[in-house]
Amino acid sequence: MTQSWHDLLFAHWPVERAVLDGKIPPPLELEAFDNRAWIGVVPFLMTNVGPRGVPLPRVLSSFPEVNVRTYVRVADRPGVFFFSLDAGSALAVFAARSLLNLPYHAAEMRIVSEHSHTSFVSRRRQSAADLEATYGPAGPVFHAQPGTLDYFLTERYCLYGVSHFGAPYRLEIHHAPWPLQRAEATLTKNTLALASGLTLPSTPPLLHFAKRQDVVAWLPRRVR
Repeated sequence: MTQSWHDLLFAHWPVERAVLDGKIPPPLELEAFDNRAWIGVVPFLMTNVGPRGVPLPRVLSSFPEVNVRTYVRVADRPGVFFFSLDAGSALAVFAARSLLNLPYHAAEMRIVSEHSHTSFVSRRRQSAADLEATYGPAGPVFHAQPGTLDYFLTERYCLYGVSHFGAPYRLEIHHAPWPLQRAEATLTKNTLALASGLTLPSTPPLLHFAKRQDVVAWLPRRVR
């Protein structure tokens, strides 16, 4: 399938590895940078969502999303593991839950980008899990270099999940290197991680912004 991601904020907090004990299903292994694990909250706008070569109406292919994530690997393949994904499309939530068993939730969302800043509001429909944020770039575009924390947090080319039958799988994605910028953000409300049983530190997050990323994805494959 294809996707385009717009006005994306990476907000990351370092946590002790013990915070995530028991929350990562085997055989996935939690990854750490300088012996610290990281939890990310990532809001953005999705467009161009659909099977490759089959354009869908805008009402089906464009919606806001925010995810809560950490970083894992299987053998030599690093990737992303999601604790939750909230989306402003009930159809996308149904499809992702049905086909991939991903922890998607339907939410009332609003994203508005004006000039250089984006306002993002998300309120989960069936439980208390909200995000209210205003964010934007605060520096020139750069590409993260291998071995750096910036690279560790952003340059991930697969996601891992567990099927309805308990089988772990890998879903490959591909895109150009992230056009990152340092960012500034005001998080007025942020209870998404807490809704997944995760307590974020009181320290300010590490922030990155990306204006746009075009992505292709493949069907999932079982991890053996």
